Parts: sequence; structure tokens; C-alpha cells
Amino acid sequence: MISIIIPTKNEADCLKRTLRQARCGLVHEIIVTDNNSTDNTRSIAESLGCRVLKVSGSRGSRLNRAAAMAGGDILLFLHADTLLPAGFAEDICSMLEDTRVIAGAFRLSISAPDRGLNFVCTMANLRSRLLQLPYGDQALFIKRKIFLQEKGFPDMPIMEDYVFVKQLKKKGRIGLCSSSVVTSARRWKKLGIAKTTLVNQLMLIGYHLGISPERLASFYRGRS
Repeated sequence: MISIIIPTKNEADCLKRTLRQARCGLVHEIIVTDNNSTDNTRSIAESLGCRVLKVSGSRGSRLNRAAAMAGGDILLFLHADTLLPAGFAEDICSMLEDTRVIAGAFRLSISAPDRGLNFVCTMANLRSRLLQLPYGDQALFIKRKIFLQEKGFPDMPIMEDYVFVKQLKKKGRIGLCSSSVVTSARRWKKLGIAKTTLVNQLMLIGYHLGISPERLASFYRGRS
């Protein structure tokens, strides 16, 4: 059984569709970790039968708290603006049956017909397949027992998904499902494809140069 964990802050515009698409027979529960939303995010989640945790702190720490309380055998970490594919639960279970696979994710697609965004998806999927480095917007999943053994996400203000996956790679293979999630194009529309891609690459370079996560988070939010 799968526990889906969704971090939110003011996600009322997209959450309802995401939650409805995430329901299936193998989903034990959906846990929404809400970080002080001022819109009706929490009421939407509650009306659709989700368990809502009102928590603050970094996204990693909020996800860890939900994971500790989850009742499913498998944890699926889903962004509020990302739609799961049909048959996602069967894909997850099939992937994790391989004893070489420690965790997995889905291929990426973006909800806008644009050549530039198609190129972004192509590169993200190549990175995920060849380097085994999917990001959080690709709906990471892992057995709960292994997640707790590995101490979960680092308590960082940003890039917790990247650091977590890099740590997991040392223990096993990161699988990539053939099906795709569909994530919102809103980030790319806000700044533009080139600027968004540049900011993302600068974040990676900064992290590997030893710049503190706090400074990186400040830079990212200022640009976003």
C-alpha cells in the first residue's frame, strides 16, 4: 500500500486536480503537509479525505514528519502541481520488486506545448536515466522502511531532493518508470525557460562549490 505525501503552501489552484488523479485502490492515504497556507489549500485537502498536517520548517523536515506517521509500505512524494500517470501505483510496485532498485521516479513532462520545454524534459529524462538523478518534480518513491533507515531528507531550505537522491545512489539503483508525470509549466512561464534553467544550474554549481543552502535558498527565492 502506498502513502502519498504532498507538501503545500497556497496550492488551492492546482491541488484538487492533483488529489483526484492520485486516488486509486493501492493508495492507503494521502498526507498533505501544509506550511501556513493563507488560501483554502487545507480545506480542499480535508474535503477530499486527506490527512492534513499543519507544519512549518524546511520542506525536507516536513516530508520526514509525514513519512514517520505514514501507514503505507511505500512512500510517494508528490508536488502539488504534478499529475500522476494512469496506472502509477502498479508502475511503482513493479519497479520496487527489483531488489537492485532502492528508489524510483517517473519521467518528466510539462503541461505546455513548447519546444523549449520539450527540450527541458528530454534533458531531465536523460539525466534521470543515465545519471540516476531524478528531481522532486518527478514524484520520488521509496519503501518506507528504507526511507526511515536512511534518515529521510536532509533538513535543508532547498535542494533536499537532490542531496537525498545522491545519498541513495550509494546504496542501490534509482529506477525510472517508463510513464510520465505532468508537472505545471508555471515556474518556466514566470521567469522564462532560459532564466529558469540558468537559475537551476547556478544552484547546482553553488552547492558543489560549498555555498551554504541558506544562501542558495535566498538567491533562488529572490530570482523566482
